[in-house]
Amino acid sequence: MGIFSAMNTAITGLNAQSTALEHISNNIANSQTVGYKRTETSFSELVQESNPRNQALGVVAATSRATNDIQGQTQNSATDTHFAINGDGFFIVSEQQSTVDGEPIFGNDNLYTRRGDFELDTNGYLVNSSGFFLKGLALNPDTGNQSGSVPELIQVSGDFLPAKATTEIDYTLNLPSQPSTSAVDAQVADSELLNIASFASNPTVAGTGIVTGADAQEFINQSISGGSVTSFNATGVPANIEFRWAKTDSVASAVATSTNTDKWELFYLSDTSATGTDPAWKNSGKVYAFGADGKLSPAVDNTTLSGVSVNGIVLGDIVLDHTSGEVTQFATVDGTARTTVSQNGYTAGEFVSVALSDDGRINANYSNGRTIPISSVALASFSASNSLAKTNGGAFRETSNSGSPVYTTVGSIVSGALESSNTDIADEFSKLIITQQAYAANTRIVSTGDEMMQETLNMVR
Repeated sequence: MGIFSAMNTAITGLNAQSTALEHISNNIANSQTVGYKRTETSFSELVQESNPRNQALGVVAATSRATNDIQGQTQNSATDTHFAINGDGFFIVSEQQSTVDGEPIFGNDNLYTRRGDFELDTNGYLVNSSGFFLKGLALNPDTGNQSGSVPELIQVSGDFLPAKATTEIDYTLNLPSQPSTSAVDAQVADSELLNIASFASNPTVAGTGIVTGADAQEFINQSISGGSVTSFNATGVPANIEFRWAKTDSVASAVATSTNTDKWELFYLSDTSATGTDPAWKNSGKVYAFGADGKLSPAVDNTTLSGVSVNGIVLGDIVLDHTSGEVTQFATVDGTARTTVSQNGYTAGEFVSVALSDDGRINANYSNGRTIPISSVALASFSASNSLAKTNGGAFRETSNSGSPVYTTVGSIVSGALESSNTDIADEFSKLIITQQAYAANTRIVSTGDEMMQETLNMVR
């Protein structure tokens, strides 16, 4: 009967608008929830198969539609470990299942969230206010290279960072083709070269050449500075290694024994207070020869300084690594060397803080100035993110419709920021008014149908 069908359709309309109201209510209630994704309501007509000229009445059904792919606004936060995702992707998190001996036990299933209000807990884990623990890809603390492909829980150790001895010095420089030493005289040929005859012993003997304390000033006059770097022994005691370069041969040399090749030798200061025959400067044991193009010929990738000791501080063997740059010889205006020097040692330090770098890496900062990479925050993306299943706390589970997660860096991570809810209060109130009016209209259908039924019944009286 048509009246009954109309009333039935109106009742489904009431149910559908009630569902819409429920969604609107939930969206408004979570308008201040970090990373919340509002739920929209989709209405669809359900009809029976019938003759198009005598179409059967249909009913309406309300279904929810996720907005996981719509980003909320990014707001600044004073906490460095608060992260916001700019673009696609979800944080990979895990939920604590229980606690054994004060240590949390986690489940094997990954969850996914946009809620990035993470903070360090007592065990060094990054956990958000919903109780979900952040995961990332482990990094080698020495090289910074990724050491795994499966997301693991990020745990920051607050332990004391032990000292590390210097084993390698990264050394890049350009030597002037015409060094400006104190001994240079434009009227004297070869005055830019190291004058071996002016020393008590031969400082250019490969590997064992030294400059004594008595000859130290003369050596400084005939050489140029090669920079310096503070290095450390195994207990973290610092020692400043100072370098000097002496040119020992030249393409234009007039000396009969010359090979007419630009050659340099490197020295480092071992004892600042050396006197008499005590060694002050030591030869590195490597001859650096340059071709006409200003580059080393043959190439020198590294030089090992054996048994380095500076003012009694024993540093051991140290490798001078030239592979990150070059050792060249090109003309300079002032006749000095241009150097870039760094080393891999450090003193001991205490844990200070944890922070996120621009490339999405979690780093631990220590009082000695060291920054140790711990983990890279990978983001999970889905081919159909709106098909993820919601769980408590703003997290999601993958479903057969969402597809499997792909660990990617499509979106960028912003430190000291949070993604706010994507709920628009004004829009929700507009939908609330429309929903109220639609609900009221459906009640009119029901009441009108009831009145028509009463009139029909009254016909038999």
